[in-house]
Amino acid sequence: MGSSVKKTPVLAVSMGDGNGIGPEIILKSLHKLLGPDHNNPGGQNLPGFMIFACPETLKFYAEKLEIPIFWKESTGTVAPESGHVHLISVSSSPVEIRPGEITALAGKAAMTAIASAVDCCMDGTADALVTAPISKEAIHLAGYNVPGHTEFLAEHTGSSSVGMMLVNDIMRVGLATIHIPLRDVPSALTPELLEEKLLLFHRYLADSFSIQSPRIAVLGLNPHAGDGGVIGNEEADIISPVIRTLENKGMDITGPWPADGFFASKSYENTDMVLAMYHDQGLIPLKMTGFGGGVNITTGLPIIRTSPDHGTAFSLAGQNQADAGSMEKALHLARELAEKRTSRRKKAL
Repeated sequence: MGSSVKKTPVLAVSMGDGNGIGPEIILKSLHKLLGPDHNNPGGQNLPGFMIFACPETLKFYAEKLEIPIFWKESTGTVAPESGHVHLISVSSSPVEIRPGEITALAGKAAMTAIASAVDCCMDGTADALVTAPISKEAIHLAGYNVPGHTEFLAEHTGSSSVGMMLVNDIMRVGLATIHIPLRDVPSALTPELLEEKLLLFHRYLADSFSIQSPRIAVLGLNPHAGDGGVIGNEEADIISPVIRTLENKGMDITGPWPADGFFASKSYENTDMVLAMYHDQGLIPLKMTGFGGGVNITTGLPIIRTSPDHGTAFSLAGQNQADAGSMEKALHLARELAEKRTSRRKKAL
């Protein structure tokens, strides 16, 4: 794929699992952005969009949603202009569409779409990646031995250190560990890992969110943050020493905080990001404060990547019941981050 001169950002959008709600929320989001006539009204200065999907799948859901085709099929070699949508096919043969079902074919198509969209960002044709939800079970059936998007993106881009950060209008949450069983969290939580994640998120907050001195609150692993070693030693042996090390380097990092009291007292309002020790510790409170309005960001990649804060929702697939709000926010944030990156690069010249 090649690049062209772009006045506004170009967003590469991967369709996700074609049997889930991914195609529906993409169609709804772009339909809303472009307006009922799917024209780019003067002055709106919209991004260009490149959808990586199976054409038959996108048409199938468009018919169900009664949304007319507003895209142009393309090879992906030329970036679309502002407000235009290109569809890049990721299938050489028709794909069986079975809304609500988990299949290996859908898993393979989803991963092909992601890989193609990433490559498009890596070569400069697109400025940011927005991914619709995939099914971990489906991609495993298709032979992909990765826990999820984040790990695949790290592998595909050759990134050695990546992080998962979720944001909504209330808070930002970063994760020290991501898609691993809960029983494996204590052994995975090493001083090296914790320091790596804190430095990664600190840099991302400064660069991408323009926060000059990011304030990061670190949660404890155990109930009551270990209660002085009575309920676990990870806080004293691992978390606190790392916090002190980074504090001595001038970083504004506090903790370890007991997770229940921290969220119940709304202490997140006084910080720029919360670092949770494991997946559900951070994502449950974040989703409770704004489910359907959050965005997932992968930090540490050479490209910008955002996604909705929810999964494939197979039970809603093909029924025109999916809420596209989180996808809309993911598209908006991807554009915002792309524009900031472009601005930083221009200033550096």
